[in-house]
Amino acid sequence: MRIDELLEGVRQGLAVVIPASWGQGRASFGGVVAALTYEVVASRVAPGRPVRAMQVSFVGPVEADVPAVFEVEVLREGKAASQVTGRIVQNGEPRLVCLASFGGDRDSAVQVTPIEGPVAKPVEECPELPYIKGVTPEFTQHIEMRWAFGNMPFSGKGGREMGGWMQFREAPDAMTDAHIIALADAWPPAILPYLKGPAPASSLSWNLEIIHPRPVIAPGDWLLYRATVDQAGSGYGHTHAGIWTASGELVALSRQAVTVFG
Repeated sequence: MRIDELLEGVRQGLAVVIPASWGQGRASFGGVVAALTYEVVASRVAPGRPVRAMQVSFVGPVEADVPAVFEVEVLREGKAASQVTGRIVQNGEPRLVCLASFGGDRDSAVQVTPIEGPVAKPVEECPELPYIKGVTPEFTQHIEMRWAFGNMPFSGKGGREMGGWMQFREAPDAMTDAHIIALADAWPPAILPYLKGPAPASSLSWNLEIIHPRPVIAPGDWLLYRATVDQAGSGYGHTHAGIWTASGELVALSRQAVTVFG
């Protein structure tokens, strides 16, 4: 099932069942569940207020093939900004909770040029992280990634950076903020190259900021992702990342707290 079909389901108010093809270990892929929650939350916001920031807490695994109920509460809708919470509930238990901040444009004398994207090898020169059933996460059959920065997960080589190019294997009808949210969480935690063998790891919390006005992104365009490890220890890692267009225009900023075992 394409991401566009899942997004259309939540737009119609249907009880969405996320298929196992969007899985990530024992849970559904965090990027797609965050994107679906955003889509529901955004439908309750006044027009002309794009999402500026989302704080997502992955309370528990969103199970595949189990109906997901979306709950929304508008905390405040001011003259220019809206604050809205969203939740995914399964079997009567919260599985994801997010706070999304939306804001319309304001007149301001402050204008700072966005940081430019890093230099990376062309897509065709970067090795692909392939979808291998039973080996790589199920959701990678929907998202293609090409390695440009850092070492592979579980290589034991460490390093501060990880990332590369990414796009949907089947281009969506349009690249919306929901699609960017889904892609932004696709890369594995940047601390995994420190491990010498497979071990469980998952996002504990995720902060994402989308830059507006957003650069023009066509459905088949590649985006560039680079994450940096700030610190790791005691079973947790802290990273920050940027996402850019192929021409170096800033699209989004991300920060994650990750749990890791092993």
